[in-house]
Amino acid sequence: MEKMRMMLVDDEERFLATTQKLLVKKGYDVVTASEGVEALEKIRVHNIHVVILDVKMPGMDGNATLKEIKRQFPLVEVIMLTGHATMESAIDGLKSGAFDYLMKPVDIDIIIQKAEESFEKRQGQEEKIRVAQMRKVMKSPSEIIRET
Repeated sequence: MEKMRMMLVDDEERFLATTQKLLVKKGYDVVTASEGVEALEKIRVHNIHVVILDVKMPGMDGNATLKEIKRQFPLVEVIMLTGHATMESAIDGLKSGAFDYLMKPVDIDIIIQKAEESFEKRQGQEEKIRVAQMRKVMKSPSEIIRET
């Protein structure tokens, strides 16, 4: 079974470093980025499965980054994270494809739980894609009989 690769995206360096250390201690593979454009580049290079994404960032904010992640990498699951949440930004994020929305400060175990849930969702989607591709390649018994 493939191991989940997570990415933390936040402009607060202290939060990134501390959270990454805690997740690595618990056995997770974690990449960090401090802004949206950097996150998109690293997703491409590191084959990230789950992104924990801060909403409020300078430059490309979290919602813009989320939309671009979903456009370029539709199977990547994104969990929005903010200390400045409004119901409007939460709804925007969920409409744009975020798996969930968490408020800072958030317990590391909650981040892990949500990341695991979103990774399971992704694995389910990947399995459906594999099955659909196999059905396309393989012929059904009735198709084989019709051909003979």
